[in-house]
Amino acid sequence: MCTFKRTRFIPLLITVLSLTLLKASTANDDLKNRVRTYRMANEHAIFQEYFEFLSIPNVASDRENIRRNAAVLKMMMEKRGINTRLLEPPSGNGAPAVYGEIKSRGARRTIVFYAHYDGQPADPSKWIESKPWEPILRTASLEAGGERIPISAYEQEKYPRARIYCRSSSDDKAPIVSMMAALDALRAAKLTPGVNIKFFFDGEEEAGSPNMEAILLAHKDLLKSDGWLIFDGPVHQNGQKLIYYGVRGIITADITIYGATRDLHSGHYGNWAPNPALMMSHLLASMKDEDGRVLVEGFYDGVEPLGEEERAAIARLPEYDKTLMDELNLSATENPGKQLGELIMLPSLTINGISSGFVGTQARTSIPSTATARIDMRLVKGNDPYRQFDRLKEHIRVQGYAIVEHEPKDEERKQYPRLARVTTRGGYKAFRTSMSLPLSRDVFEAIQQVSDRPVVEAPTLGGSVPLSFIPDIFGVPVIGVPIVNHDNNQHSENENLRVQNLWDGIEIVAALMRLR
Repeated sequence: MCTFKRTRFIPLLITVLSLTLLKASTANDDLKNRVRTYRMANEHAIFQEYFEFLSIPNVASDRENIRRNAAVLKMMMEKRGINTRLLEPPSGNGAPAVYGEIKSRGARRTIVFYAHYDGQPADPSKWIESKPWEPILRTASLEAGGERIPISAYEQEKYPRARIYCRSSSDDKAPIVSMMAALDALRAAKLTPGVNIKFFFDGEEEAGSPNMEAILLAHKDLLKSDGWLIFDGPVHQNGQKLIYYGVRGIITADITIYGATRDLHSGHYGNWAPNPALMMSHLLASMKDEDGRVLVEGFYDGVEPLGEEERAAIARLPEYDKTLMDELNLSATENPGKQLGELIMLPSLTINGISSGFVGTQARTSIPSTATARIDMRLVKGNDPYRQFDRLKEHIRVQGYAIVEHEPKDEERKQYPRLARVTTRGGYKAFRTSMSLPLSRDVFEAIQQVSDRPVVEAPTLGGSVPLSFIPDIFGVPVIGVPIVNHDNNQHSENENLRVQNLWDGIEIVAALMRLR
């Protein structure tokens, strides 16, 4: 009897599961199609709102314009019926976070959707045929000869490679506009979110979010949730959609080396006066070997080992290094024999820039009086930011330098043959969420169901986002959902967004808003 029932039950179970999966697949295809239909009918209106938002300068230190951004964002949200308010820094100094919430009847989860509305500074002289905060639409990338066209001329089939050029077009206003458009699309389709949604838009991310921890602590009850989704960063370099479960931390260091109190004539004083530019070159060269391994003592100590699931995810990453090298005209890379996806899981030390004397049309035959370098150290889980900064300072001491944290006095400059001012603008830790959590798997499945290609999973994003406060304060998972193209020139001149990434982002956000 038992064998007979089991034999009949198994085909029935398979049939039920098949019908359930088919129903889910059909529902998600229907969601994607309905969202896409709305978007295609409203592309020019989406562009218009997006361009108006982009046209407001948004450097974190520009308090007046940051406030304008927050006010416009608040209006964008209120227009959609989102209960919105500004969360001011308890200190009274800095940019507010823009908060909003939508409650859904019968929802079992509350999810925070995060993005930031501030952006990096920009040098207008380095932008080609445009200005940083004057958004323009091109038929393709600048490198591909894209031509400028008006919004009204855009057609997806005619211009499949179209791009928008403007500061923060990718980092990070595109996700915000995607969220607003996704809400509009769901409502047009008479669909409601499956989760309670809380929006948290940071106004100081590019400045290291100095007030974020205080804001979170001041509004701990308001921001309770079952998890945060972070809409920042790029998709995989080959264009596949990507989910990341952690981000690197960061700490910066500014180093200045001192010589004479004024620039000196190189003919009269060459071979005699110390040259800070040369001293800085030797110091920086001592920090890494020729293959790119950091030589600072203890730099790799404390790194938390990857789990089996994370190692497997890295092994599954698409092989793209050779293509990327060709795209960037590189004949070799640091740390030969290791792939980019593997190296992101290690701390790094990068020289961001060096300044000393004069070059180009301003070049002169003189010995500079100072040399300055900016360094960033990217951190992985297990690294303490200020411990890493202390290791760097100790390395500089070992090279024979006396270290100060202030502009040195004349007596100090006379006392020490090698004198360096070393300071930091601060930093924050890395974090990593488990890939096997229920929310992790649900997010992956939701994005996969609106994707035509397999979704890539990365244990850690290469970039840094100051979000380690969230798991520390709330103890909930934090998962990254990037939507923008990898070649977007973020933090550089001619920042851009591939328009198709915006359209894909709207579908991704809509699917995540429909989570149960």
